[in-house]
Amino acid sequence: MLIGRDRERERVAGVLEGARSGRSGALMIRGEAGIGKTSLIEQVAADATGMRLVRGAGVESETELPFSGLHLMLYPYADRFDALPGQQAAALRSAFGLAAGPVSDRFLIGAATLTLLSELAADRPVLCVVDDAQWLDRASLDALLFAARRLGADPIAMIFTVRDAAAPFPDHGHGLDVVRLEGLERAAAQDLVDAHAPGLTVPVRERLLDEAGGNPLALIELANALQSQPARHAGPLPVGGQVGGRVQEAFRLQLAEMPEATRLLLLVVAADGTADLGVVLRAAETLGLGAADLGPAEEARLVVLDGEEVRFRHPLIRAVTYQNATHHQRIAVHAALAGTLGGDEHADRRAWHLAAAATGPDESVAAELERAARRAGDRGGSAAVAAAYERAARLSTDAEGKARRLVHAARAAYDAGRPDAATRLAAEAAHLTGDDGVIAEATFIRAQVAYERTSPAADAELALEGAALIVDSDPEQAVSMLTEAVWAARDAGAHDLVQDAVALLSRAKVPAGSAKALVAGGLIAYGRLPGGASGGVVPMRALVEAARAGDVEDVVERIIAGFLGLIVADDRGAIALLESLAAEVKAQGALGWLPYVLEPLAIGRLLLGDLHGAESAASEGLSLAADIGMDMQVTALKCVTVRLESDAGRSRSMGPGVLRQAEPMPANAALASWGLGLHDLADGHADAALEHLDAVCSGPARHDVLIRAVPDHAEAAVRAGRPDLARKYLPAFEAWAAATSFTALVSRCRALLSDGDDADEHYRAALSLHGDHAYDAARTRLLYGEWLRRRRRRTEARTELTSAVDAFDRLGAERWAERARAELEALGDRPAARAGDADPLKRLTPQELQVVRLAAAGLSNREIAAQLYLSPRTVGHHLYKAYPKIGVTRRMELARLVSVI
Repeated sequence: MLIGRDRERERVAGVLEGARSGRSGALMIRGEAGIGKTSLIEQVAADATGMRLVRGAGVESETELPFSGLHLMLYPYADRFDALPGQQAAALRSAFGLAAGPVSDRFLIGAATLTLLSELAADRPVLCVVDDAQWLDRASLDALLFAARRLGADPIAMIFTVRDAAAPFPDHGHGLDVVRLEGLERAAAQDLVDAHAPGLTVPVRERLLDEAGGNPLALIELANALQSQPARHAGPLPVGGQVGGRVQEAFRLQLAEMPEATRLLLLVVAADGTADLGVVLRAAETLGLGAADLGPAEEARLVVLDGEEVRFRHPLIRAVTYQNATHHQRIAVHAALAGTLGGDEHADRRAWHLAAAATGPDESVAAELERAARRAGDRGGSAAVAAAYERAARLSTDAEGKARRLVHAARAAYDAGRPDAATRLAAEAAHLTGDDGVIAEATFIRAQVAYERTSPAADAELALEGAALIVDSDPEQAVSMLTEAVWAARDAGAHDLVQDAVALLSRAKVPAGSAKALVAGGLIAYGRLPGGASGGVVPMRALVEAARAGDVEDVVERIIAGFLGLIVADDRGAIALLESLAAEVKAQGALGWLPYVLEPLAIGRLLLGDLHGAESAASEGLSLAADIGMDMQVTALKCVTVRLESDAGRSRSMGPGVLRQAEPMPANAALASWGLGLHDLADGHADAALEHLDAVCSGPARHDVLIRAVPDHAEAAVRAGRPDLARKYLPAFEAWAAATSFTALVSRCRALLSDGDDADEHYRAALSLHGDHAYDAARTRLLYGEWLRRRRRRTEARTELTSAVDAFDRLGAERWAERARAELEALGDRPAARAGDADPLKRLTPQELQVVRLAAAGLSNREIAAQLYLSPRTVGHHLYKAYPKIGVTRRMELARLVSVI
């Protein structure tokens, strides 16, 4: 019976009840060693009547084996893998060693875990419990946390227990609700002591209660020790210090009473950590030990035997057993285990045991660990790759080999989301070698870490430093580094660094017509903007076309090509490229790339006037970036969200905070400022709009995509009665527009600054040039309608303003629609109904819109779930909520919405 945990049980019971009702939930139970976390989840498991129980546990000795924890949990359900989408099923099989082939993205396993749990919940609710999550290997933990954060309308409850201070727990685990276990209240603590040691005297019991601090394990173990103490000890049991230390001391006393052979056999159990009794006994035999030597430990309840498994009763016993052993005993035990673990299936465990048994540098063991690192890389376990390469480096016999392995470890640590370790390892690698290639790679890793840890400018400076070392010897890798340098410098608004990178790119001798040559040419052209706008458009658009045609394969380079397309007003080409890339990374399961792709895609759709599509892309990217801990990308996507106009009130409230977060990234901050300026402009606050837009047009990002804010600045200046300011940035914009053939907005600006018939001519010219940029055309019609109304050309004004209202309503630009309606009302028109009210898309949330788009295209719930990294049940829930909003009752009716969506 669980004593004194009624409140905590109630919290957990609420999560279970929610799962039984079809509402998923996830909970983390935290507390110190011995506080009762395992006891609580054992009670939870007993209470989970009618639920499928899926259990897992972290094993300290397996933290370096990728997906070992997930394998323990999900391997029993391998027969269900065929029900998963193909990429997810293949990824799980590869991660578990059931099939050959690399895992393309570590987060794909998280999506597969989510889908599998949803499959298991198809016939009854699922309770998934993970004990000692702080000891899970990082790959398994990432997968489980990803699944926990993306549970939706699934009857699934996930419960993790985490021991404080045992191991660092990822910060991005904070998205789970937390139940913290504190010490038992004194009355409950006394009940527990009385149940286990009823013979204690009152003074001894009171002292025990004082010393144990309400820790249940301390209460039980110390009570048992005190009760039997007179038969064993003349003096009192040592007390004082931390509770965990007292419990460990109690376990040490128990271990000290075991025969020497038993203690050594327990060390084998502790060093192996897998609970495999066969492996333990085979290793024990090489040390002259046998199964009978486990008897005393089993009688003392230090270990529990269950079929072919042997486990310590509590993880602290394992820790004490290993800590108390001498160094030479540990070496002997690990060597025995390594000799026992033959065959390819045990290669990774054997390598780690060999490493633990090594007494100094050993190249053969280092090579074994390097092979283990490569296997871990194939399974997508970046954290395990980093650990194996680092340990291999420590065992290397020469400095160059050590440096090479350390830089591999640094790269893997970066990929695993461990920037501090990546920086430390890269710096050490560079210090050990004179090899320019290794130093350049180490510097590049430090650059990529610096983007988030310091600033994009710091990233650019380091990337330049690394590229300079190899621009002649390895020009293709130098172009990759300089691509990073240019784009980081662009985000930082550091044009001097852009120019430095362009100068190095010009030196890189890559084959003409190659992908790297196209990338270098596009970036060199970008670096020459705005003065070289006329000459820069061709190579930038050429890169977009090459990327669309598949001649450029690198994901980063294709993302940048999409951005460059927007910079030179090739909006359709850029959007087509980015939509294709988004579909490709989804199909490949390359989830980590998706938020980077969705940022320019959202901006492109926004510029084209597809505000619904822009919000859908930004929302999807923001959700994913938050779930996988991409903090800088979260900020970048928030800046896009501020620029969106479908919810001005929300964007206004979040704008100032986003601007503060985006300070190191002027290009993103300027995008948010542009959005705030547009909100003010739509609301009729011209002076405030002018202030925001002047900062955008004069800032360090003014020659990027933000050149397209100049017409809004001109409008704000005219409305504020400052036509002199309206002309301030027009020359640069006119030069860009002439180079890109994007001249409609030039005509609109000229109309704003003209009088009489000239204005009329310029407005008409703008409307003839807008093409498929519906949002820009609607803005022009609004301005033209206002101009016509002021000149008492009422019929023409009504026509233009009515068209503007209809377009804004259709696009979802609500603030601009309100402004156009106000102009119509000034003409005496009071429309009884708003056209936008009939638009079904406006009634959907961004995620509902994504699901409806895909369902309308004919995808099944399972296919949609695979694309959006949701469970099929959650997709069904979104459709269930969307149908009444858009006026359909059956899936086949969605086909008529395809042309609308």
